[in-house]
Amino acid sequence: MKEEFLEQILSEISVSGSEEPVQEVVKAYMKDYANEIHEDEIGDVVCVLNPESDTRIMLSAHADEIGAVVSNVTDKGRLQVVNRGGIIPFTYPGQQVMVCTRHGIIYGVVEARRESFENKELSAKDFLIDIGASTKEEALSQVSLGDVIALDTHIRQMMNERFTARALDDRLGVFIIMESLRRAKEKGCTTGVYAASTAGEETTKNGAYWCSSRIKPDLAVVVDVTYCSDYGDKDTTEAGTVELGRGPVLCNSPTVAKALNKKMQQCAANLKIPVQIEAASGLTYTDGDRIHFSNQGVPMVLVSIPLRYMHTPAEVADKKDVEGCIELIAEFLCQYQ
Repeated sequence: MKEEFLEQILSEISVSGSEEPVQEVVKAYMKDYANEIHEDEIGDVVCVLNPESDTRIMLSAHADEIGAVVSNVTDKGRLQVVNRGGIIPFTYPGQQVMVCTRHGIIYGVVEARRESFENKELSAKDFLIDIGASTKEEALSQVSLGDVIALDTHIRQMMNERFTARALDDRLGVFIIMESLRRAKEKGCTTGVYAASTAGEETTKNGAYWCSSRIKPDLAVVVDVTYCSDYGDKDTTEAGTVELGRGPVLCNSPTVAKALNKKMQQCAANLKIPVQIEAASGLTYTDGDRIHFSNQGVPMVLVSIPLRYMHTPAEVADKKDVEGCIELIAEFLCQYQ
């Protein structure tokens, strides 16, 4: 597993609608492995292996993360924001943040008072971000309306091959699909592989739709994260039991093709990779839904990464699960020779 590539992806800021920093990392790394690299007007990046093949398999994972956007500046120089994606407001007060500006990254803090934590209706509109400015004019000399903001977090290694970082959802998926393409190439894959690092999943899911509409795939493999049930008092009735370190997760959903799930399970058995099963009563709420309904319909299979503490500043994943996803998808691609 190319851990340096993973760390580069996780070190960037890619709030939905501003995915360019991560996409630049992807393009730089994949130029040595992809036959072609395509970009579009909204920031999607598609890395292609074997473009001459009549069979097209789309791999999809989203590059964007949740965060905030500067919407106004007060007379005292505090930044007001709106959310981009499903942030958990109570994880923000008192946190250090990074503001992506035309001058580069500047740092700030989300104001916190004891009263902040007593507000049961807390939302992004209640945040005031202190960047050290004393006036509106001073703040606007550095910050523009529309600048994106991410929590200022760190990547840390944990025990038992586990690690923690912000926005493993779903930049970890981007790492997996790109490594799956590279691994499939090493194994002699001859089918057409279109690994799409998509924009906008946390907000509009426009990137997945654009990519699928232009690739016109025969089928799609979507990689995203899924909730673990092995912490707190998680109700396992609705989705099932998912544990960290127990392998990739396949989804039993009306939008997932049964034949593709079966093929994934066969590939896992061939490689002796453990897989877990989760259930969805309808949509998967991933890019897979938009891909499934694109064109004249695209058969889709969802491979999920077990994740703890989703949409918090410190998500946790397991390297064994990541490696299992890469090996499983690479083997699946090689079955279409």
